[in-house]
Amino acid sequence: METKQRVVDKIDWGLVFIILLLFIISAAGISSAQTTEQYGETNYVLRQALNYVIGFIIIGFALFFDPEQYKRLAWYIYGIGIFLLVVLLISPETIAPVINGAKSWFRLPVIGSIQPSEFMKTFMILAMARVISNHHELYQSKTLKTDFILMLKIAAIAIVPMGFVMQQPDLGTTLVMIAITIGIILVSGVNWKIMIPAFGSFAILGGAIFSLVIWKPDLLEKYLGIEAYQFGRIYSWLDPYNYAREEGFHLINSLNAIGSGQIFGKGYQDREVYIPENHTDFIFSVIGEEYGFIGASIVISVFFVLIYHLTKTALDTRDPFNAYVCAGIISMITFHVFQNIGMTIQLLPITGIPLPFVSYGGSSLMGNMLALGIVFSMRFHHKNYMFSSEDS
Repeated sequence: METKQRVVDKIDWGLVFIILLLFIISAAGISSAQTTEQYGETNYVLRQALNYVIGFIIIGFALFFDPEQYKRLAWYIYGIGIFLLVVLLISPETIAPVINGAKSWFRLPVIGSIQPSEFMKTFMILAMARVISNHHELYQSKTLKTDFILMLKIAAIAIVPMGFVMQQPDLGTTLVMIAITIGIILVSGVNWKIMIPAFGSFAILGGAIFSLVIWKPDLLEKYLGIEAYQFGRIYSWLDPYNYAREEGFHLINSLNAIGSGQIFGKGYQDREVYIPENHTDFIFSVIGEEYGFIGASIVISVFFVLIYHLTKTALDTRDPFNAYVCAGIISMITFHVFQNIGMTIQLLPITGIPLPFVSYGGSSLMGNMLALGIVFSMRFHHKNYMFSSEDS
């Protein structure tokens, strides 16, 4: 009985509570979204609940490994992720169908659809965290040269999976991987004399590409192979009403839905604005319309508490590897939330990035649960001495 109590005490119950809050928000939003005829008899709330059950099983499985084991296995896990991305690209459409112009999913009997890139984000974080921690152990004295080498190592880890994901093509996931890479570099200890020119060059390149999208899109199509429909997302973001019957349709309706919700919303299942597939990427529009500014603020606040909890874990841990893993997960979730909510209110262009833990989707939820499972493992295996405020 005493051993059982100790095991219970090791669980991060604060994080469990946050996940349960997100499930309640997800269930309420999906339940409202699926009232339209487009969903037929499919019960997406029940499916999402099942996804959460599987997600908690993944967390339970993640607890079997301690952070040291994750560090030792990081390269093997990363290699498995790359292998799955390669197999996905070469698989026939009977196994890996093209959906909405992207070949991003395995469709397997009984199991259903699985998106390897959702798990690859966490695998990439583990590999980066190991490389950074090992690098600092190897080079005790920091110089610009060693920091530049570290920067190259991190970039190499990121470029490989991003290259395969772009081949699908999946711009949204690629942007998330870029955000993860930038977040980890910021906490890696690389000297600002290297980071500022690197990030400045990246910003200039991004600005140049954006200018070409506006003024010379034919050059990008010819030399970079970017699909024309991705330009449409930029144009509809800047001027949605000029593309109201095409790419701007979702954005205009999203703005109408959120705006019509006003302060308190229209009430549960009292939506009036039609948005296709609103149980996935545009779930925040449903919440904004039905629960108004108050409901939307609560959702954002819950995510803020989640990010705060993960940040506190990163600051409390005494193991650099754990801190880098937390930084990567924080970057991933923060970018997901900022991009998804931003695209529904015209702050950012529309991309296929779901709202984590809230949007309907098995692979996305399970990938995020795996990431949090590693955080649970940090607390579960090392709570007594890693997170103590007193020096031992």
